[in-house]
Amino acid sequence: MNMNIVSRKPRFVSGLKLKENKKSEHSPILLIPPPSRVIIPMQMHTGAECSLLVQRGDSVKTGQLIAESDSFVSANIHSTITGTVKSILKTVSPATSTIISAVEIVSKSAQQQTGDAQDSDAAGALYEDEVVFDNSASIKSVEEFRAFLKKIDSEQAPGLIQKIKAAGIVGLGGAAFPTHVKLSVPEGKKIDTVILNGCECEPYITADHRLMLEQGMEILAGAYIIFKILNPQKVIIAIENNKEDAIKNLADIIKELGIEHIFSISALPSRYPMGAEKTLIKNILKRKVPVGGLPLNVGVVVQNVSTAKAIFDAVAYDKPLIERVITVTGDIEKPLNLMVRIGTLVKDLKDYFGVLKEKPYDIIFGGPMTGFSVANMNFPIVKGNGCVLVKQGEKLVEKNCIRCGKCVSVCPMNLMPLMYGTYAKNNMWEQCSDYYIECCIECGSCAYVCPSAIPLVGYIKTGKAVIARKK
Repeated sequence: MNMNIVSRKPRFVSGLKLKENKKSEHSPILLIPPPSRVIIPMQMHTGAECSLLVQRGDSVKTGQLIAESDSFVSANIHSTITGTVKSILKTVSPATSTIISAVEIVSKSAQQQTGDAQDSDAAGALYEDEVVFDNSASIKSVEEFRAFLKKIDSEQAPGLIQKIKAAGIVGLGGAAFPTHVKLSVPEGKKIDTVILNGCECEPYITADHRLMLEQGMEILAGAYIIFKILNPQKVIIAIENNKEDAIKNLADIIKELGIEHIFSISALPSRYPMGAEKTLIKNILKRKVPVGGLPLNVGVVVQNVSTAKAIFDAVAYDKPLIERVITVTGDIEKPLNLMVRIGTLVKDLKDYFGVLKEKPYDIIFGGPMTGFSVANMNFPIVKGNGCVLVKQGEKLVEKNCIRCGKCVSVCPMNLMPLMYGTYAKNNMWEQCSDYYIECCIECGSCAYVCPSAIPLVGYIKTGKAVIARKK
């Protein structure tokens, strides 16, 4: 490993050392067949809900634009299978508990099973889920990579951003913020550093880890597109030191390609929540994002490694965000990593993980720290969801706060989470602002250590939403 490329940082003092449980880290990404039915919500991103461009009975193809928004902060939505729009329905967002629209699309095979198939041969020809986008497409040599960089150097930033916008790409680390917005830096702001986030610090999840091992060159190509758009001085790839194989793989690729003048790797301690944007910036660059501010206020943009891969796909192959890598893990027979179509229902993944049924279990979208439970297996995989976690055991019962202060000691933002729970229970939302609730990164460290099992993150999310509505 080239040590000039890799630098190692000392650990930061707050946060938690968690049991990693990354049992799927050695499981290669498995590309599974497209489902016969998908449900695609019209809001899988931070920002405005999209408006449908299709209606019941319409034939759609894989990758076809089916929803868009006039709002700048939004993200296009595409069909993820070839088939027919069976219904337009209302559903509950498990992340926000709000009512949103969704489109149900079924393939030809599913329609034949239910007796709904159309007679038209012309319409039927659309139902085969033809390979519109080559999932195996990759850069296979140094020469191909250099040719791609040369092509990108001939492009202009606005055109690249437009391709990213058209593809409906959002941050795949969980926040699902529209990527084209993040890359559209306001006039007068200068970005000097891009941090490519490969920390994946939450327990159980290994999707980014596997992608860095299997698609490292494509990730770097996507990162170069970001570099071309923002014109920073450097790109730093942040990876926790529990992923030494990924660190070595990317360092070797960087050296082989001769791009050390742009890319370096920061090997960080494996401590939660190292992967949070503000934590990364503080630990790598010693810069503090101001209260109410964004990373761009300190000259930084942070993007996830999976997002970089999606950017590469969009620019190189005009491929929209119709699939993503997820980790299926927890109390199951065989934890693994899957490439799945957006809108795939959890129940359609059940054959791949074989839930152990002896005890009650929860289905959690995301990791154990920041994820949220879903009521059943009929919820679809959305753009920002990188993990399906199956957890067995009885749910904890919330008790009164004993003011032990553990939540304060582990908070990476130096906040007082116990106050948010107290005020939330009494609908005292303005007082939450007095304790800087807007600075909370919702990492879940406070709830994890709470001996009273108080769902502090839930209270914090509600508090933020109420305060935002009142402004």
